[in-house]
Order: sequence, then C-alpha cells, then structure tokens
Amino acid sequence: MARPSVAAERREQILEATMATIAEHGIHGTTLDRIATATGMSRGHVRHFVGNRDKLLLDTATALFADPSGEVGTILPAGTDDLGSALDYLFGPAFSSPDRENAVVLGLVQLSRTNPEIADVLTTAYTATRLQLADLVAQGHPDASPDACLNAAYGVLTCALGSVFLGDFDADPTRTARSRAAADALIAAL
Repeated sequence: MARPSVAAERREQILEATMATIAEHGIHGTTLDRIATATGMSRGHVRHFVGNRDKLLLDTATALFADPSGEVGTILPAGTDDLGSALDYLFGPAFSSPDRENAVVLGLVQLSRTNPEIADVLTTAYTATRLQLADLVAQGHPDASPDACLNAAYGVLTCALGSVFLGDFDADPTRTARSRAAADALIAAL
C-alpha cells in the first residue's frame, strides 16, 4: 500500500486542528495562528498546505460533510436504508450528543450567514439528508403523497437538529426522547 504524501498528511492534520480550534474557540476565535499552534507548524506552513483562512474553513466544512467519494452528501451514515435506522441515528447518542463535531457544525452555521460558499455546503448536505429521509418515509408509507413525505422528512430533520442545538444548554434528560416522539408522531400521521 502506498504511503500518503506528506502534503496530504499535513492537510489532514490541519483540518483536524481546525475542527478542534472551532470547537474550543468558536468560529470567530479560529485563527490561522491558533491552528498553526495546534498543529505545531508555522502559520506560513499552514497557508502553504491549505491556503487562507476562508479556504481552510470551506475545506473543513466540505470534509465534515463529505461522503466516502469526497462529495458533500447526506449527514446520515453510509448504508442507512430504512427509516428506523435513520431515526435511530438522528435521535441516538452519536448524533445528538453535544460534542466537538456539533460545536463545529454550529460554528459553520454561524459562518454561513456571511459566507455563501459555506452556506452552499450546509444547504447541499441538509438537502441531501432531507431528500433521503423523504425517500425512506415513502418506503414505509407508499400511500402518502411525495409532498407529504417531504414535509414529514423536513419535520423529522428539524426535530433532530433542534434537539442537538438545544443540547448545548438544555440539560433536560428527556429532550432527545421527546424530540424522537414528536418525529414518530409526525410520521405516524401520514
């Protein structure tokens, strides 16, 4: 097996340091100097391997939402092929825990308000997820109209995301279960 190039290794190291820096310092506190310190490289080396801060943040967003082919895709795990599995993921600990990845996503959401390229990455990922959920809902409810399935998928996704974002400050231990119950009720109403 061929060894990855030093440039690819450094780029991956810088992307990881960027995510850690966003999680620790927020999006506005994420500077090239802090990322350089986290990687043990100089700021010049960081710029050499990934470009300026805007390019680095765009590459970080793309990497965070990339599917195995490297394209921005759904946020659901690869191989999610039924609604139950999708719901278990969206309302399970891997997705709903307030962790580093969720802090990074929140930072990117904040940045998307002023950066159209970041907004496009987020829109692509969440649109792909919504469409995948609509297809899964339709599989379980073949008599429901495509529009009703899409509306249900949108509701499920907003329940899941709302629960995650509330998790940063709302310690209610029933929050995720209640959000899942709301999503289940929405789907059952089809």
